[in-house]
Amino acid sequence: MKPPSDWRKRFPWVFVVLAVLALSIQLNPAWRDGLLYQRSAVAGGEVWRAWTGQLVHFGWPHFIADAGLFLILGWMLEQKHRRFTLTALGLMPPFISAVLYLFDPGMESYGGLSAVNLGLLLFLALQGWQHNWRDWFWPAVLLIYLGEVIFETVSGGTGGGMIQFDDPSIKVATSAHLASAAYALMAWGWCRRRTG
Repeated sequence: MKPPSDWRKRFPWVFVVLAVLALSIQLNPAWRDGLLYQRSAVAGGEVWRAWTGQLVHFGWPHFIADAGLFLILGWMLEQKHRRFTLTALGLMPPFISAVLYLFDPGMESYGGLSAVNLGLLLFLALQGWQHNWRDWFWPAVLLIYLGEVIFETVSGGTGGGMIQFDDPSIKVATSAHLASAAYALMAWGWCRRRTG
């Protein structure tokens, strides 16, 4: 049997499968209600929403922005940080949902890959900067990340920035983004401790 070619080893299969699942939900809006993170439904025992809520999006611009960044991050992460990536894709969504459930009782609904994306991006930037402390690129990414979270906090999460949601009452979920940052920082610290 022939070994897989280089591109097949590097191909972010898990990211593609999850993006296709998100696309399937986007193409079937009736599925949204049963999969979206909803605080009352989770409290009623529908715990799958802690994972599936991340795959639900509020309109095509929201889906395209989130899924596009998700796939780019997959290409960047899957080969170099495979163990972290697979663990994060399994644990970060319920971690984010648990933080929302415990610390943001006013958030009844949440959807989208943006928090997962930001957690993955933060971990990647920290790893990249740690690899070369003199590199300007990763600190710039971290400053942009920090600026976005500050902007979201100051603006109260109104609107979607440049992304238009299909419901104007939807706000950016800053607490979800902060939860993913906490997850990424803990994972990065754990990785540093193991290798240091």
